[in-house]
Amino acid sequence: MNSIPSLNLQNFTSGTQTQRDQFVSDLGRAYEEIGFVAISGHFLSESLIDELYKQVKAFFDLPEAVKKKYEIAGGGGQRGYTPFGKEHAKGKTAGDLKEFWHFGQYAEVAEELKPHYPPNVLVKEIPAFNEVGKATFEALEKTGTALLQAIALHLGLDTHYFDDFVATGNSILRPIHYPPIQSAPKDAERAAAHGDINLITLLMGAHGKGLQVLNRDNEWIDAIAGQNELMVNVGDMLSRHTNNALKSTIHRVVNPPKKLWGTSRYSIPFFMHPVATMPLNVLSHCISEQNPKQFEDITAGKFLRERLIDLGLLKK
Repeated sequence: MNSIPSLNLQNFTSGTQTQRDQFVSDLGRAYEEIGFVAISGHFLSESLIDELYKQVKAFFDLPEAVKKKYEIAGGGGQRGYTPFGKEHAKGKTAGDLKEFWHFGQYAEVAEELKPHYPPNVLVKEIPAFNEVGKATFEALEKTGTALLQAIALHLGLDTHYFDDFVATGNSILRPIHYPPIQSAPKDAERAAAHGDINLITLLMGAHGKGLQVLNRDNEWIDAIAGQNELMVNVGDMLSRHTNNALKSTIHRVVNPPKKLWGTSRYSIPFFMHPVATMPLNVLSHCISEQNPKQFEDITAGKFLRERLIDLGLLKK
């Protein structure tokens, strides 16, 4: 594939059986061949999206000293604020040219899971930021659950295979600000080439150039969603669970041309995670003579911790 396919989720959630079957087939093919798809018909309203961007911009416009009050020491960046340049891609040392915020799970979780779920951080200066973050988290979680149901059918699993794993999953909503570039970056991009950790990522804010995907021919192609579309990609957890049948595709956010250095860029990914206890062991029917088991058994919680260390957000 040399472009990102577009699909309407309503064909799956409220379409005829024929439309549902076609959606499952098209989604599965896209995730096997390129790992990305643009999705319309999701559960986010235009008014919610507009309010979200308004409040996200208001937060990142706060003075640096105010934002840093919300950085949680030793938290691995799992909640609250992470300053500019702190996170880097796996295998890189140069920090990405971004700052970001994390909203986490709002649902009540089982007692044994609570150590994995830091409390959400409330911004006192902008109450509306907290409210719109919660509403967006819940709408994207609902959208992601529907997509995982379609993915389960494509994999020959029960429709609701993923439901209990993600209903109180350790998912993250991450508003990102890529500030204006002040001088020529040294070996740093807005987001260096990487794969995502989680099951699937639902990305808002991929309407302009910047996000690029590495296709099977080892070529970088632009991933640009339409105005009412989300860009949704497979993460490493799902790729691992399916023995790489579904592709966790390498992607990046490149620096803009010099004439656009003075502009900010905002994007808001929702990283859909399962509960920490979910086994990511390779599904037995994804193992064959042609595709032997590629990954050791591991839980989602242990895998997440290993990757946060790789990203420089946690210490060993």
